[in-house]
Amino acid sequence: MSKSCGWPSVWPGSRSAADVTDGSSRVPGPLLVLVEPQDIVNIASVVRLGKNFDVDGVRLVQPHIYDPYRIEGIAHNTGDLIERIELYDSLADALRDCVHAVALTARERAAKRRTIGPRDAAAELVVHRAEGPVAIVAGREDKGLTNAELDLCRALAVIPTNPGYRSLNLAQAMAIQAYEVWQERGGGRVARKPPRRPAPAAPSEQLEWLFRDWEAALHRIDFFKTRQADHVLRSLREIVFRAGLDAREAALFRAMGIEVTRQMERHESGDSPDPDEGSKSER
Repeated sequence: MSKSCGWPSVWPGSRSAADVTDGSSRVPGPLLVLVEPQDIVNIASVVRLGKNFDVDGVRLVQPHIYDPYRIEGIAHNTGDLIERIELYDSLADALRDCVHAVALTARERAAKRRTIGPRDAAAELVVHRAEGPVAIVAGREDKGLTNAELDLCRALAVIPTNPGYRSLNLAQAMAIQAYEVWQERGGGRVARKPPRRPAPAAPSEQLEWLFRDWEAALHRIDFFKTRQADHVLRSLREIVFRAGLDAREAALFRAMGIEVTRQMERHESGDSPDPDEGSKSER
């Protein structure tokens, strides 16, 4: 690994990808490699993506500017990943230990190269990750990767976009590809926190009471004055069935209908409360 630029090849405090584990059974992530990035905001954006999609690390090839403090100021709470950023003099050095690398490009190439979509690229990266480190490579913001640099990558990932405006921002392209790899790694199956008090499905008897109470409520407000009751009530059933209410939700919805009826009864009997009373009591 060349150090002719005077940078440490690995920033102080960095660790190799093999040292970084989160204890999950998910397939390890790829490396994100940027070649001569010019804008520190793009570097920070890719670092944030690295945290979002749990990558193995970020490698930079001769960045025009590199300031860990500023990067974390843009990409908050990413200090652990920033500490592991590795700096290289060439893409060849950055990919030296990688068994597979995919380059992101939108440019037409004269040379015949293997081009694939981001989803197929993700599948390849995940398969080869079992054999060793893999990388997603993005080039310079203004002119991308050279042909010599593309020669180092096994495939070119081309993200379909409007033919009249193909070029994506560096961070946007990296986000799409990193997301596809995350999905392929099983990230989309991450367990979500269940509700505090799970409720059983609403039984048929409970829903029938709900329909009866809402029918009474709708009659109270003369909802059927210009509508056919059986059509409306059948539509209400379909809406409720499609919603798939659980028992707690069904009870809440039924209570709304009951309250409509009670409010109308109070109003008809002259016992309707002064609407200002509630606000007075709150004050």
